[in-house]
Amino acid sequence: MTRLTRAVRGLVTALAAALAVTAASATAQAKPEPKAPKDFVALRSVDPTILQEMRYFTPHNFVGRRIDGYEQPICILTRPAAEALHKAQFTLLRKGYTLKVYDCYRPQRAVNHFVRWAEDLDDQAMKGEFYPNVDKTRLFEDGYIAEKSGHSRGSTMDLTMVRLPARPTRPYHPGEPLMPCYAPKGDRFPDNSIDMGTGFDCFDTLAHTLDPRIQGEQRTNRLLLKDTLESLGFVNLAEEWWHYTYKPEPYPDTYFDFPVSRKSLIGAD
Repeated sequence: MTRLTRAVRGLVTALAAALAVTAASATAQAKPEPKAPKDFVALRSVDPTILQEMRYFTPHNFVGRRIDGYEQPICILTRPAAEALHKAQFTLLRKGYTLKVYDCYRPQRAVNHFVRWAEDLDDQAMKGEFYPNVDKTRLFEDGYIAEKSGHSRGSTMDLTMVRLPARPTRPYHPGEPLMPCYAPKGDRFPDNSIDMGTGFDCFDTLAHTLDPRIQGEQRTNRLLLKDTLESLGFVNLAEEWWHYTYKPEPYPDTYFDFPVSRKSLIGAD
């Protein structure tokens, strides 16, 4: 073996050793994803009859793409919140309705995604449906976007009601023409929800639960949802007819960041 060959071989060996150390260091530094506490559950394991249309797993939301942290289209809640929702579902089924959830537990990384989107004033792809009358520069000031969300504590959900028998909602096709979320029900996106006066995630004062301009059947529908849930310990956010939090919250001061997926649940079915 020549000196040159030995030198090249030594160089290759040293390089391989350095790469191995680098790879081992990277592996050691990679942190495993956080897990949910044991009292978080998949809603479907508590009540499989509640419909789930998890909007942030899809591009049909005010951002226009899947949101960070939504790895599967499932609703995750604290067990007390899920069990109370099950009781509400039992009441509404007897009246010919089913609940449908749009969002439940929301990881902090998703909230951070919303904040980044709100700060990007050039990205207004979904304005025509979700915030047609709101200047994007006012999203923080008007309270539509915030750096923290009660959803991240695990006992808050966004939901509506669907008349039985439930018809499926057709898929949203990115790039399709957008209609304002406050347009008449027959004109806006054909969600299978009963008429609540606006669509979900409508950045408009018409979405305020008791806005006096919402009357007739629309107001009756909102009040049926509100009265049913409030009788079981839920509290409505006055600015959003779809937003409810179960009280008392098991984690009133903790904002979780585990992904929305079954593998985040300890002991999940």
